[in-house]
Amino acid sequence: MTAPAVEARGLTKHYRKGAAVVRALDGVDLVIGRGELVAVVGRSGSGKTTFLDTLGLLLRPTSGRVLLDGEDTGGLSDGARATLRGRKIGFVFQEFNLLPGLTALENVLLPLRYTKVDGGRERAHELLATVGLDARAGHRPTELSGGEQQRVAIARSLVNGPSLVLADEPTGELDTDTSAEIVALMRRMNRERGVTFVIVTHDADVASRADRVVRLKDGRVLSDERAAAAV
Repeated sequence: MTAPAVEARGLTKHYRKGAAVVRALDGVDLVIGRGELVAVVGRSGSGKTTFLDTLGLLLRPTSGRVLLDGEDTGGLSDGARATLRGRKIGFVFQEFNLLPGLTALENVLLPLRYTKVDGGRERAHELLATVGLDARAGHRPTELSGGEQQRVAIARSLVNGPSLVLADEPTGELDTDTSAEIVALMRRMNRERGVTFVIVTHDADVASRADRVVRLKDGRVLSDERAAAAV
């Protein structure tokens, strides 16, 4: 049996705030299959970003486990977690996080500084062409629109050949039409390349394009349902 793309088992993440304990995650159990596109929704403070960062091995949970492609990551050292993250996970952020002094191509190539991938430059060019920016490869972020910058960020998230891409409010800085284009692009990458996407969003239109919508409240899974568009 093929292992899920990523699995959360009893995840908790607690912070101290003075004398109080903030339960950012409070016992999250969730299995995300290979090739799914899952939207994670909920009010501010519901634990969405903490959940995404924990799945992405950027945060260690207070308790519980994250399994990536069936591998239990709980006992890994920080270095081993970084190596695994670099090989198997891509990230897309709300504010694009492109380096202003680098061209679009150089930004796409950034993850490969830490992960050995044969033919990386050719892969980066191919991905820029896939997202419709092959003619803009030599342009810096200030010379690109918001939508173009996010397309570069999506290409960057895929350059290391990940099995999982985590996107935190990827359309939050974009207008409605550009948001729709970016969601359509992520859906196309999901279907054509079989990459699993987990997208944190406040946007109902984004969530409606997912296979599943997971709703968090107070650090817990409130509901996990098929999206209407996926039925």
